[in-house]
Amino acid sequence: MKAAVITFPGSNCDRDLVVGFERAGIEVTRVWHKETTLPEGLDVIGVPGGFSYGDYLRCGAIASRSPVGQAIADFAGRGGYVLGICNGFQVLTEMGLLPGALMRNGSLKYICKPVALRVETAESAYTDGMTPGETVTIPIAHHDGNYQIDPEGLAQLKAEDRVAFRYVENPNGSVDDIAGVLSENRRVLGMMPHPERAIDAAQGGADGAALFRALSGIMARA
Repeated sequence: MKAAVITFPGSNCDRDLVVGFERAGIEVTRVWHKETTLPEGLDVIGVPGGFSYGDYLRCGAIASRSPVGQAIADFAGRGGYVLGICNGFQVLTEMGLLPGALMRNGSLKYICKPVALRVETAESAYTDGMTPGETVTIPIAHHDGNYQIDPEGLAQLKAEDRVAFRYVENPNGSVDDIAGVLSENRRVLGMMPHPERAIDAAQGGADGAALFRALSGIMARA
């Protein structure tokens, strides 16, 4: 099982994401944003959190058009798994791999704290083995995490069971309390909370480790 973790100028959670994959038994290669190709034999790409390119223009907008961006899009188009966390979620929406947009928090303030999430579906590689309705505690750290989508798009997400996680107490104003969404083929996940920051009890909790274990298990059975 192999993963690539992308690093952009301004990424600050790339190392954490590497550790999350590695603890689940997934071999990781780190890829710089100027690369135009990806390593052979990849199973999953991780697009990490941070402030890529200083969040100029819109969060994730420049990163989505970086040299490595087309390789990520091609990989997803071939059915590869892609996990975007926080700024990575913003990048994936800017690339059009996920619907909707991440706007400024409703409070207009940066928020950094653990939050309770409700698992909404077990029908994905990222939530396999979880129980819909169970709650997990995962930290958030964002200024632009307010997920918005038009009514038609929201109806489609709900009809297709593509909301992966919802906030128990919405911290940022996201429509329908959405914290994470899946692509149409359910292989691309974007989420604002940071599971890679919750993989060890020494970090205050290990609920995030379940996501990496689920992904590793799915790939091992593939």
